[in-house]
Amino acid sequence: MKSKDIGKLRKSYEKKYIDDINIEKTPFDFFEKWFKDACKDKLIDEPNAMSLSTISSNGFPRTRVVLLKEFGIDGFIFYTNYNSRKGESIKLNSKVSLSFFWPSLERQILITGNAFKISDQKSEKYFNERPLGSRIGAIISPQSQIIPNRLFLEKKIKSFSENNIKRPNYWGGFIVKPSIFEFWQGRPNRLHDRIEYVLNENSEWINYRLAP
Repeated sequence: MKSKDIGKLRKSYEKKYIDDINIEKTPFDFFEKWFKDACKDKLIDEPNAMSLSTISSNGFPRTRVVLLKEFGIDGFIFYTNYNSRKGESIKLNSKVSLSFFWPSLERQILITGNAFKISDQKSEKYFNERPLGSRIGAIISPQSQIIPNRLFLEKKIKSFSENNIKRPNYWGGFIVKPSIFEFWQGRPNRLHDRIEYVLNENSEWINYRLAP
């Protein structure tokens, strides 16, 4: 496709809006409301899919999609291999961002915060609740490391013993503790609604409307 053809791609966002009168008091209430809407939308396969951005050791940002597994006023939890690229990046720099995009609702949520490891007990509990195949995959995969071919993984699966499956200490959860939220609702003529919440020095959430 030629670049001039891409420039002609257009969509008008006209489904919903954010009313100043009904803005939620806390960003967590706002998130829960929108997340429930996303879960009800049959056009959204994985409402908990979110883009996670970290800063690599070379100073460049890196973004990938991970799955949100739990959220609340303490933060947003996802699970991974701690030795993966994302895990190593967080070890060096805990500052991260999360992004949810739900096209059918014409909405996105941006979250900025710091990521921390959750307790071993909590990681253990979630690991044991995962399907058998997912647990085995977490154990045998040297995530983000160079491997010779696909057959390398297939051989490891075939030779793996299911008799003693334990969570490896290099696998577990991170919790992202937010300091900034932005709720974006598409509107006509690119005059989108943008509501930002910022955590101030008194641990209070202050909200503002941003120009699109």
